Amino acid sequence: MKEEYDFSNAKKNPYVRSLKKQITINLDGDTVEYFKRLAEKTGIPYQTLINLYLTECAKGGKEPKVIWS
Repeated sequence: MKEEYDFSNAKKNPYVRSLKKQITINLDGDTVEYFKRLAEKTGIPYQTLINLYLTECAKGGKEPKVIWS
């Protein structure tokens, strides 16, 4: 291992805009279970499925229908 490295010609990460941000979110247990079952069927991790769905909603400009009782 070198004692010093030269990063003067380094390039910026082109994927930095697509990096994920870790957050904490409270979801209904039924919702989590739905995505976990879907994950078992598809072989895709449930958190990835939730992210894919939310990304699709955001790109499509989908807004939730909220009905207060």
